[in-house]
Amino acid sequence: MRSVTYSMNVSLDGYIVGPDGGFDWTEPDASVFRSWIEEIRGVGVHLLGRRLYETMLYWETAAQDPELSDADREWAGLWNPLPKVVFSRTLSAVRGSARLASDGLAEEIERVRAEPGEGDIAIGGATLAAEAAALDLIDEYRARIYPVLVGGGIPFFPRRERRVNLELAETRTFDSGIHYLSYRVVR
Repeated sequence: MRSVTYSMNVSLDGYIVGPDGGFDWTEPDASVFRSWIEEIRGVGVHLLGRRLYETMLYWETAAQDPELSDADREWAGLWNPLPKVVFSRTLSAVRGSARLASDGLAEEIERVRAEPGEGDIAIGGATLAAEAAALDLIDEYRARIYPVLVGGGIPFFPRRERRVNLELAETRTFDSGIHYLSYRVVR
């Protein structure tokens, strides 16, 4: 069965976005960006909320920029054709390889798991991930922890009063001081 993964950049104090809504502190160095490229290769479908979808729309036309780096071109080449399911109450249409979710999160994950295909089902965005966590749908948490304290904002982990036991799957430290941690949910 395809695993559901939640992977985001996170501050040391546990936030994906600071109290001002900014995430400029998550600018990856080349080795961290390379790890994102390698991770996206293992994704078969990406589920995302409206805010993350709108942020990632940049990549739809990024390859037209002659100044774009080779790594950015590689990312765009992987991201753009990747099937995406967007959860939104306000969008009436999406672009590229995305489609709007027609059902709830649990039903969409069930549908994707039933479809032919390989690769993880990735969830992007804290709000959507919090819903998936509350429904016990996340199989693996992946965090790239940045050496910064932002003091508040949107938390990486949902603030639910439910214990979740985790097992370390992988750890990596980058020269920039960013740490990658991957934990599987123990069921």
